[in-house]
Amino acid sequence: MADRKVAEVFPPGDYIKEELEARGWTQIELAEILGRSPRMVNEIICAKRGITPDTAKGLGNAFGTGAQVWLNLESAYRLSRAHEQDESVARRARLYTKAP
Repeated sequence: MADRKVAEVFPPGDYIKEELEARGWTQIELAEILGRSPRMVNEIICAKRGITPDTAKGLGNAFGTGAQVWLNLESAYRLSRAHEQDESVARRARLYTKAP
């Protein structure tokens, strides 16, 4: 069986940054459009805050995409981060099966 390579997953903020650049918008302008604080927008872009369903709806409306696009990006990113933690859990579980 061939080794599988996991595709690199980027935080949703990277995609938001690209959308802002394509439209010539600033983070402050996006915050005004969404009716949110500039700090919240910046934290999402810097991957310090996740995208909630409500924020996903706003992003979908602002960028002409569905909310599901943003929720999927958020979920994929969070799962990829959790996978890193899963490896250490699996390693400890293997150790406990050999020497409890």
